[in-house]
Amino acid sequence: MTGDELRAPSPESEGHREGHIVRKTKETAIEARLKIDGVGRTRITTGIGFFDHMLDSFARHGGFDLELTASGDLHIDMHHTVEDVGIVLGQAFAAALPGYKGLRRFGCATIPMDETLTRCAVDLCNRPYLVWRTTFSRDKLGDFDTELFKEFHQAFAQNAGACVHLETLYGENNHHIAESGFKALGRALREASEIDPKTLGQAASTKGVL
Repeated sequence: MTGDELRAPSPESEGHREGHIVRKTKETAIEARLKIDGVGRTRITTGIGFFDHMLDSFARHGGFDLELTASGDLHIDMHHTVEDVGIVLGQAFAAALPGYKGLRRFGCATIPMDETLTRCAVDLCNRPYLVWRTTFSRDKLGDFDTELFKEFHQAFAQNAGACVHLETLYGENNHHIAESGFKALGRALREASEIDPKTLGQAASTKGVL
């Protein structure tokens, strides 16, 4: 199968907020199944061990069930795989919550991890934007380029249609800075994707649509 495949839940399938995306290009082949109302179960294989750990933290703290497999041109570098996983995961999120109707829409989380404190705020608004205020003191964590963390979050925000503000308030350990960011994103999305009965199933917007 080529291209992107989106399988959003039908209006009749209440309670089944799931997204399934398959994306194949000349650089990567990725498949993701995301269940919003999960318990944090994961099965993730990208060929990049540290990235798998970050995605596992994202899903577990978001309470999402996530199955994701990726194969890419790692013999070149990790850039294509990391960016394309962000694309696929963002699309899966949007597919699981079509139109972002009936949700709280906004979410915010502040996550401590030892000496590090990271804050993430999200708006599920179909107006993608990333504000990135996170820096690393090292170019690599193991063999992982730390600049790729921003690439992932940019791709996720763009394809989820989410406004994401991610800021490391303070921290020293680069592993903690990276991981607290993924945890904060998961927690913020967990809050934003909660069903809000006050919306009566409509988009939480004065426009009536997002």
